[in-house]
Amino acid sequence: MNIQGHAALVTGGGSGLGEATARELARLGAKVAVLDVNLDNAKRVAGEINGIAYHCDITNTESLQSAMDAAAAAHGPARILMNIAGIGSAKRVVGKDGTAAPLEDFAKVVTVNLIGTYNASRLFAAACAKLDPLEDGERGVMVFTASVAAFDGQVGQQAYSASKGGLVGMTLPMARDLAQHGIRVCTIAPGLFSTPLMRTLPEPVQASLAASIPFPPRLGKPEEFAALAAHIVTNTHLNGEVIRLDGALRMAPR
Repeated sequence: MNIQGHAALVTGGGSGLGEATARELARLGAKVAVLDVNLDNAKRVAGEINGIAYHCDITNTESLQSAMDAAAAAHGPARILMNIAGIGSAKRVVGKDGTAAPLEDFAKVVTVNLIGTYNASRLFAAACAKLDPLEDGERGVMVFTASVAAFDGQVGQQAYSASKGGLVGMTLPMARDLAQHGIRVCTIAPGLFSTPLMRTLPEPVQASLAASIPFPPRLGKPEEFAALAAHIVTNTHLNGEVIRLDGALRMAPR
């Protein structure tokens, strides 16, 4: 799909990987709607890329549908969905005091990362399936954001790894399911990236993490994630695939 002129939705587009992706899509000519729970961040990014911004909680269907409807009214029906909104968590199953980890913490991460992504995807797909087909019979494309933690999660990452592993497991069946509608589905599994969350860590910690990456021995750049996300849109034969973007990193147990 040629990105130029098409409407795109970017969840979590107010910062980090989502912000970089929103900027790259806009640079390539897409009409970008930045969806984020932090409306101030979303407005900042949208204002700088000539896009539009909406408050959006991907775990809330009413919030999602409202944002998608408003974006469609402003930009026309979306053919591109970047599912980048998500949260992290690290908690051992049994704490130092011997108590079990709260179930609510696990449920929250899975609800946002996995169920929230599915929620956005199903609503996008239902609208996209009604559009006229483009070249190759394609109607749209969506990208999930997993993590290398889906494959080699570390101690304490049970909830995060489970949520991202769920996205990996959902990729192929979703692509097969939506093939009849001409909608492609791919997933990016990033490694260690220089995001706002990463930059809250002390410099020595960041340097140590960067040194663990075989090559290049540095943190990933959000722009590199965005470039891959945009390539998935333009390469019509990419479908049902999970792509690790990690500099050959394999995470240690802790």
